[in-house]
Amino acid sequence: MKNQQRETFSSGLAVFFATLGSAVGLGNIWKFPYMIGANGGAAFLLIYFLCVLFVGLPIMVSEFYIGRKTRKNVIGAMKQLKPNSAWKSIGVFGIITAYLIMFFYTCVAGWVYFYVFKAIKGDFSGVTVESSKAMFGAAVVGPISPIIWQIIVLTVVSAILIMGVQKGIEKVTKTLMPVLFLLIIICDIRALMLPGSSEGLKFLFKVDFSMLTKQSILMALGLAFFKLSLGMGTMVTYGSYFTKDNNLINTSVKVALSDTLVSVLAGIAIFPAVFAFNMKPGAGPGLLFMTIPLVFSKIPFGNILLVLFFILTSIAATTAMMSILEVLIAYFTEEKGLSRKKAVIFNAIFIAVIGVLASLSADSSSILGNIKIFGKGFFDLFDFVSSNILMPIGGLLIAVFMGYMVKKDEIRHELSNHGTLNIDWAINLYYFILRYIAPVLLIIVFLNSIGILKF
Repeated sequence: MKNQQRETFSSGLAVFFATLGSAVGLGNIWKFPYMIGANGGAAFLLIYFLCVLFVGLPIMVSEFYIGRKTRKNVIGAMKQLKPNSAWKSIGVFGIITAYLIMFFYTCVAGWVYFYVFKAIKGDFSGVTVESSKAMFGAAVVGPISPIIWQIIVLTVVSAILIMGVQKGIEKVTKTLMPVLFLLIIICDIRALMLPGSSEGLKFLFKVDFSMLTKQSILMALGLAFFKLSLGMGTMVTYGSYFTKDNNLINTSVKVALSDTLVSVLAGIAIFPAVFAFNMKPGAGPGLLFMTIPLVFSKIPFGNILLVLFFILTSIAATTAMMSILEVLIAYFTEEKGLSRKKAVIFNAIFIAVIGVLASLSADSSSILGNIKIFGKGFFDLFDFVSSNILMPIGGLLIAVFMGYMVKKDEIRHELSNHGTLNIDWAINLYYFILRYIAPVLLIIVFLNSIGILKF
């Protein structure tokens, strides 16, 4: 009876926007566009698409399968598929990873919210290099400001999740994802109107295979996995809310392509403007939080554009956090018997308390900046353990589980929606890649990320 009363998304469109909202995050806005330009432009994009085919899509489809087939949270799903077995560790890794990511991601999202507030106030008018650095320092070092904004972020996300799957997650993502696309296109049009913007397009889209190195290929491989929110339980959880008639393979392909499109459009909004004003397209927070305000301050009506840009960045951060926190909410409501409201409030408070460690260690000059564990501050430690260890291990376990522990006939039955979809060729391709290619590539990514393999 409990499963029958469980909420689901209302339609295929709702499924698409929710899963896209999970995949799209802050990395789409600055990290991925920069990596395209710095690693051969269109050549890197080609390698990335191949990696999505051989790693990203098989794992995403697998997570959707686990979620929809069981209609349970990430731990409950594995307990149902393989009772009393060690495979429950897939769910445990997902829960731990979700916590670690939220500890530091809410911190970065707080900086974004802070910048939305500053942009609306007009504080970036006449900004200089020095004042831009000072503002970023105030956002990051604090110590009070980053904690306050981190709490504001958690409050916003929690308020949405308390409303439930359809009234909360579905309604918000169906509204915000089209808005995000619209805002990016507005920024693109304005950036492309700038004199000298063509240099930014060359940076993004030049085809230069000579710039591809072994390391850049590994970056593409890792991105294909990490950018699609895999190995952290989000796609299992969202998959458990899918409609029965949803084409899981088709949804995976559409989400992967749309996620990449958002990154490319973000690059078109950023780099033509950066090059138009002869600034360096540096990667990381410096580009997003220091360079962008400087660039937009030089453009007519630039403050309006800056407000729009940071609003779209905050949308990306918010929808991504919703999906991560939902992993924990589903677990606590279904496995621990808490009401949805109590599960949200408990987890928000817990994340806020531990997340303070990330906020106060994000910079070397922060209050906790000099406290190191295994050579890393709290902020970097949460990021490293989740991204470099738990996520690839979780993804590898999912690939092995689906490829070798689940019968192919069961997979075919679920992915074909009980025989109503004629997609045998796609299922056969998925199954082959899942068994023989994805695990090997994930092992390579993992060993390289922890420094055992050096390229």
